[in-house]
Amino acid sequence: MGSLEYLGAEMGKNLNEAMKMLEDNQRKVEEENEKKYARKDIPGPLQGSGQDMVSILQLVQNLMHGEEEEETSQSYRLQNVGEQGHMALLGHSLAAYISVLDRERLRKLTTRILSDTTLWLCRLFRYENGSAYYHEDDREGLLKICRLVIHTRYEDYTLEGFNVLYTKQPVIYISSAARTGLGQALCNQLGLPLSCMCRVPCNTMFGSQHQMDVALLDRLIKDDVEFGKLPLLLVANAGTPGAGHTDKLGRLKELCEQYKMWLHVEGVNLATLALGYVSSSVLAATKCDSMTLTLGSWLGLPAVPAVTLYRHEDPSLSLAAGLTSSQPVEKLRALPLWLSLQYLGHDGIVERIKHASQLVSNRENIFFLLKVEDELSSPVVVFKFFQEYSNREKTVSVLFPELRQGLQEPVQFPNCALSLQLGEQLAQLVPASGVDVVELEDEGMCVRFSPLMTSAVLGTEIQDIDQLVDCLKMKIPVLTSTLQLREEFEQEVRRTVGLLYIEDLGWPGLGVVRYNYHSDGKNDDKQEKELEKINTELLKKLNELESDLTFSLGPEFGGQKNCVYIGMVTEDLDVSELVETIAATGREIEENSRLLENMTEVVRKGIQEAQLQLQKANEERLLEEGLLRQIPVVGSVLNWFSPFQASPKGRTFNLTAGSLESTESMYVSKAQGTGSTPPPTPTSSLAKQRLPGQKAFKRSLRNSDGFSETSSISHCDDLDKLDQRPPNLSPGQEQGPLEMERAEEQREVVSAKTDTEDIHSDKLPPDCTKAEDQASQR
Repeated sequence: MGSLEYLGAEMGKNLNEAMKMLEDNQRKVEEENEKKYARKDIPGPLQGSGQDMVSILQLVQNLMHGEEEEETSQSYRLQNVGEQGHMALLGHSLAAYISVLDRERLRKLTTRILSDTTLWLCRLFRYENGSAYYHEDDREGLLKICRLVIHTRYEDYTLEGFNVLYTKQPVIYISSAARTGLGQALCNQLGLPLSCMCRVPCNTMFGSQHQMDVALLDRLIKDDVEFGKLPLLLVANAGTPGAGHTDKLGRLKELCEQYKMWLHVEGVNLATLALGYVSSSVLAATKCDSMTLTLGSWLGLPAVPAVTLYRHEDPSLSLAAGLTSSQPVEKLRALPLWLSLQYLGHDGIVERIKHASQLVSNRENIFFLLKVEDELSSPVVVFKFFQEYSNREKTVSVLFPELRQGLQEPVQFPNCALSLQLGEQLAQLVPASGVDVVELEDEGMCVRFSPLMTSAVLGTEIQDIDQLVDCLKMKIPVLTSTLQLREEFEQEVRRTVGLLYIEDLGWPGLGVVRYNYHSDGKNDDKQEKELEKINTELLKKLNELESDLTFSLGPEFGGQKNCVYIGMVTEDLDVSELVETIAATGREIEENSRLLENMTEVVRKGIQEAQLQLQKANEERLLEEGLLRQIPVVGSVLNWFSPFQASPKGRTFNLTAGSLESTESMYVSKAQGTGSTPPPTPTSSLAKQRLPGQKAFKRSLRNSDGFSETSSISHCDDLDKLDQRPPNLSPGQEQGPLEMERAEEQREVVSAKTDTEDIHSDKLPPDCTKAEDQASQR
C-alpha cells in the first residue's frame, strides 16, 4: 500500500507539473498574440500605458507651430488674444468643470448665466423683450428661426409633418447679395426643395447696387400668393457680406407686416447698435423679429458663440424649434460670453466698436489718393483697380467701393486679376490691416477693408492704415505700368519669330509667352517633351539674369502649360530688349538641344571614318618606309645609318562640323612659332552697355549724344597731347630724327583710334578743330 501511495503521489506531481507547463506555454502564446495585435492594429500614440502631460502638450505645440509653417514664406495672421480673450477661453474650462455639479445646483447656475447674458445683450443692442439662442455655427440661428416660423404658420405641422406643406408651399426670400450658399444650406437642413428659396435681385437703376430691390420684392410676393404659395420669411442685411451695405429695413418691415412674414436681419453693421449714435437705416433693425450677432469678431473674443435674438410669445413652439433646451449643459454655451462681457464692461465694448468705426469714418482723408463713392453709413470699404477710358486715352484709377453709375465700358477680367493681385500683396505687406479679397456679383474681384470684422482680432491701429496707404502709393504705379505696357509687349512678341503670345486673362502680370519649337517631322509626344524641356530651360536662364522681373510657370491651377509667365513691371522697362532676350535665349537653347541630340550619331560616324583613315595611313607609311625597316634589328640599324623623315599625319574631329580634319597645319604652325589669331568671340547684339549697378531690361538714362560728346572730347585731348613739345627741347631747338620718328608713330596711333571711334556729332568743338589743323601742318 505504501508503494502504491508513493507511486500515486509521484504521478499526481508529474501531472501537475505537465499541466503547469502546458498552461505556461498557452499563456506565452496568448501574450505573443496580444503583442502582435497591439503592434499591428493599435495606433502608435495609444500603445502602452499612455503618455505623460509634457509629451502631449509638446505634440500640441508642434502641431500649432510646426515645420510646415516655417518652410512657407507666406505670413499668417495670428489672433490678438488679450485678457478679454483669456476670459473667454477660461469660460470653456469652467463649463466643463461646472457640468459635473449636482443637477439642482447646475440648474440654478445655468439659469442665472443664461438670463444675465440674454438681458445684457438685449440692452446693449437695443433689442427689448427678446430671447437669445447661442450657437457655434452662425447659420444655425437662422435655421432654428425658420423652424419656429414653420411651426407658427402651419398649426398641424407638429402632427402631420411635411404633409401640410403640400397645400401651401412655403417661400423664403433672401437677397442676391447674401452669403454664398445660404439658401441652399437652409433648404438642405429643413428638407425643403430649392423652389422654396427665392433670390431677390438688388437695385439696378436707383440706390445702392447692393441693396435689395423693395419694389421687385413686392411683385415677387404678390406672384407667389396668386400661385397659392405661403410667404414665410425674409432675410435682410444690415451690412452685406461683400460691400457692407444696409437694406432699407424700414420699408422691408412694413412689407413683412403686410404679408405676415417674419423679418430676420444679419450683418456686420448691427455692431453699431451698441454706440451712442446709430444711423436710422441700422436703427430700424431693432424692430425686426430676429437678428444674429457675431460678437467674437466684433470684440476680439476667441471661441465664443454667435447669438440670435428673437421675439416670440409661445415657449412651447420655441422648444419644438430647438431655440430653447431643457438640458442644463447646453445652457453653459453662454458662459464664455457671460465672463467676457463682465470683464469688458459697457465702456470696453463701446470702445472697441467705436475704434473700428473710426478707422473708416475718416477715409476721405486717409485714402486721399482714392476716389470715394460709397454709402456713408457703411463701416466697410471696398475698392478695386480698373481702367477708365476718357477721350480715347487710358487712365487708371482706383474706385471704391463700387464702379461709377452708368459706366459704359464693361469690367475687363485682366483688371479683376490686377485687383486680386493688389489685395493679396496688401494683405502680405500689412497683415494687421485685415484687408482681403472678395468677389462681387457685378464688379468682380475687389479689395475689402472691414475693420469691424478684423480690427479687434488683429489689433489694427491708425498707423496700420497709414502703412496701408503707403503701400497703395507704391503698388498703384506698378499696376499702372504693367497695364500700359501689356499692349506693347503683345505686339513685340507677335512680330518676333520663334515666340508665341499666350492670352491669359487671369494673369495679373505683363503677359505670357511661349517659345515655339521647330519640329522636324517629329510626333506629337516627342514634340511636346522637347517644347517642355526648352521652355523650362528658358525659364531657368531668365531667372539667372540680374533683373527686377519675376519669371514663373504661372498659377498652380488653371495656367497654360510650357509657358513663361512674366510678373509685374515698372515704367522704365525696355520691352524690346526683354522680348529679344527671350527669343535669343530660346534659340540658343534650341541649338544646343539639337547639337546634343545629333552628337551621338555624329561621333559614331566620325570614329568609324577615323579608323578607316588611320588604317589607310598605316598602309601608306609601310610603302614609304619599305619592308626592311619593319624588321626589328635590321630596321633599327637602317634607321641609324639612314634616318627616315616622315611628317606626322594626325586627325582632329570637329564636333560642330561633324568631320575629320588633318593636324598637319597645326604642326606647321607650332614649328614656325606663328599661327593665325583665333577669331574674336562674337558678342550678342542684345548685350547693351549698362551703367554700374544697372539691372537688365532697364532703359538707360544716358543717350547717344552724351557718348558722342565724350568721344569727341577724348579725341581732342589726344590731339592736344600731340601738339605739346617734349620738355627737354628749348623753344628754338629742332627735333631730332628719333623724336620725329616717335611723333610719327604717335600720330599713326591717334589716327587709328580716330577711325575706330563712333562719333555721332556732325561737328567738333573749336578746340578740337584747331588741334587737328596743327597736327596736319606738322
